[in-house]
Amino acid sequence: MKLLKNDSIALIVDIQERLMPHMYNTEEFLSNCEKLISGLNALEIPVLLLEQYPKGLGHTDEKIKAILKTYEPIEKVEFNCCDNEVILKTLKESGKKNVILMGVESHVCLMQSALGLKEEGFLPIVIADCVSSRNQNDKKFALKRLIQEGCILSTYESILFEFCQKAGNDYFKAISKIVK
Repeated sequence: MKLLKNDSIALIVDIQERLMPHMYNTEEFLSNCEKLISGLNALEIPVLLLEQYPKGLGHTDEKIKAILKTYEPIEKVEFNCCDNEVILKTLKESGKKNVILMGVESHVCLMQSALGLKEEGFLPIVIADCVSSRNQNDKKFALKRLIQEGCILSTYESILFEFCQKAGNDYFKAISKIVK
């Protein structure tokens, strides 16, 4: 199945300042997320920002904030984003069926959100090099579970070029610069 940019929306799940120091391979994870978000911006794909209990976990990491078109986080306490009425309503009203997921933790909020999205009739696309957990083993088994449950896994570069569809256009040129 071919994934199209016009059918897609993205969720940034809990990339928050007090969590980042504890994530596995934080610098590479954040760098990959920055590239993905920059590419989504260039492709004009809408991005929703989620923050888990910001009073305790802080707000979105400054590196991520810096590349967002707008900083309008949706606060939540639910692990599964679909259990939050505001988030679910926003996703449904978008009219998009594909939901690109990045963030933390792979085995908690990200996985439960992907499974919830699938139950709600969306197609979750988990960007494997843009998710993290405190330890690599939790991430590894979360990704295995997501595959077993029928979610799509991709990488930031692969999904961005898939959305371009061909070389030689402005989208391709912008994405080529981002992934270099």
